[in-house]
Amino acid sequence: MTMLFTYPTLDDKEKRVEEATARLRVDLRRYVATEPRRWTGLLARMTRARALAGSNSIEGINVSDDDAIAAIDREDPANTDRDTWQAVVGYREAMDYILQRRQSPSFMITEDVLLAVHFMICQSDLQANPGQYRPGWVGVRNSRTGELVHEGVDRDQLESLIHELLDYVNNEQVDSVFLRAAMTHLNLAMLHPFTDGNGRTARCIHTAVLASDGIIAPTFSSIEEYIGHNQQKYYDVLAEVGGGAWQPARDAKPWIRFCLTGHYVQAQTLLHRMRELERLYVELSDLVTANGLPDRMALALIQAAFGTRVRNSSYRVSADVSKNLASRDLKVLVDTGLLVPEGERRGRFYSAAPIVAEIRQRLRLPKKVDDPFAGGSIS
Repeated sequence: MTMLFTYPTLDDKEKRVEEATARLRVDLRRYVATEPRRWTGLLARMTRARALAGSNSIEGINVSDDDAIAAIDREDPANTDRDTWQAVVGYREAMDYILQRRQSPSFMITEDVLLAVHFMICQSDLQANPGQYRPGWVGVRNSRTGELVHEGVDRDQLESLIHELLDYVNNEQVDSVFLRAAMTHLNLAMLHPFTDGNGRTARCIHTAVLASDGIIAPTFSSIEEYIGHNQQKYYDVLAEVGGGAWQPARDAKPWIRFCLTGHYVQAQTLLHRMRELERLYVELSDLVTANGLPDRMALALIQAAFGTRVRNSSYRVSADVSKNLASRDLKVLVDTGLLVPEGERRGRFYSAAPIVAEIRQRLRLPKKVDDPFAGGSIS
């Protein structure tokens, strides 16, 4: 008899939401895998950066979109303090580890993988016992009131329950990868196996479960960006399902629906972003061509058009050029009146000139995100 939170199968409406998400992902796959565009790499970096920023922000570790992209590009931050940066880099390393390991057909989420992910996330804080289970009791308190809002499972039950969870992850017959990922996330959050870093580890392992089940481009499957934008809902649903302690007999339905909504909304968001990028790239490519410039320079303009600061480091990753050539390209874009320089020397970055900003505004698509569990929104 299992001692974990369980949810044996999705109900009919939940299955319809999962199927609708799968249909959206077919369209996403065309951009990501079947017919990748020149800007697909930039979109992947932007998506990873937003996931990284979103997951860390839930723990009060806040980083700008620009520095989140710098973290993904393995560059120094512009304005993030040292302790915050170490935490952000640790989370990036954990994400990198999962995305690298999942390429092996034999990849499984073992105890070593779980502890390695936690070590990377918490390596800059030895008080968090990185890579080790907590030595004793742990509780979560409301940062404003000091009220105890959740207690992890008793320490003497922890290892056996972790082993049961890993057996579920790797061996249980589950009719939905999204259900498997959601229940793994929930059980880790409720068990609270670590002194600190439990939420970040659970969210990273959620993505790892999707990756281990063969999801194409797991970067585009993560719901960390969605969770980052819906932090209070995330807290509330975990509190509703958990009831303040390890109570695995409680109903997990609110959590399952939160996660299915997250996957559906994130797929909608990414598809909308991809369609806008496609329209924008075509027009910006025409603009650089009309100015007698190489097509690669459109990648700098598209990043600026989306409101992200363009730095030499980010542009050279996007365009796959040397540091010197990146500097020359950016100077040409400034001289042509397509980018505006700001700051000096190491802190220099570039933003969209008015003509680029106007194109971005003109090509915006209406954004409508459905609640998949609202009446009639899913056919």
